Amino acid sequence: MTNDSRVETTLFLLVSVDGKITSGESDELDSDKDWRRIRGVKEGLRQYYQLEESIALNSLNTGRVMAKVGVNSRPEIPEKDDRLTFFIVDRKPHLNENGVRYLAQWVGRLFIVTNNPSHPAFSLKSTCDNLEVIYDAEDVDLSDLLRRMKQQYGYEQLTIESGGTLNAVFLRQGLIDHVVLVVAPLLVGGKATSSLIDGESLQTEEDLVHLKALKLVRCEVLRDSYIRLDYDVINETIIDS
Repeated sequence: MTNDSRVETTLFLLVSVDGKITSGESDELDSDKDWRRIRGVKEGLRQYYQLEESIALNSLNTGRVMAKVGVNSRPEIPEKDDRLTFFIVDRKPHLNENGVRYLAQWVGRLFIVTNNPSHPAFSLKSTCDNLEVIYDAEDVDLSDLLRRMKQQYGYEQLTIESGGTLNAVFLRQGLIDHVVLVVAPLLVGGKATSSLIDGESLQTEEDLVHLKALKLVRCEVLRDSYIRLDYDVINETIIDS
């Protein structure tokens, strides 16, 4: 059951069979650029991007992920897609001025979500009319952010495409309503390699309330040994004695 006070969320990612969302621990390694080079994997990869184009019009990601895909150093002006809205959570920040400008030129609306008063997005607001900064001096409150997306900005649905650490925060706070995975025919391995859900591990039986059961709503065998899995998340965890 979704929460009517906030946007309805779908966690959408490309994963390996062992649940990894990147190729390794280093930021130099990235599934977007690495997996398209591997025979037996690259042939079916386009299916993920085709699905993304249809379900990720309003998406949330992180500055770190955007920096990894190279927006900070891209010299070209991207092809504008006014259908897209990006919410980018960027505390450090990972984005520089060029990265923010590139994203603003790419999408219809760009929201930079940060607790950093020196974020470069502040200096670009006057020149990028589709850019808005959502600032919280303490820290980014994800639950409040999802409420504001609906109540203040009028969005009904959001696709989450962030990294494993932030995904874990969404999960633990009960803020993921649906999961859509495209499973690539690939094993990655690596204890420190980011997975679909990272974050701190559970320690005690009392922590089991943070586990979220899933209800399968779609399982589709795609071309070239890929699989699509859709789930509804059961956010009310009931533990039998």
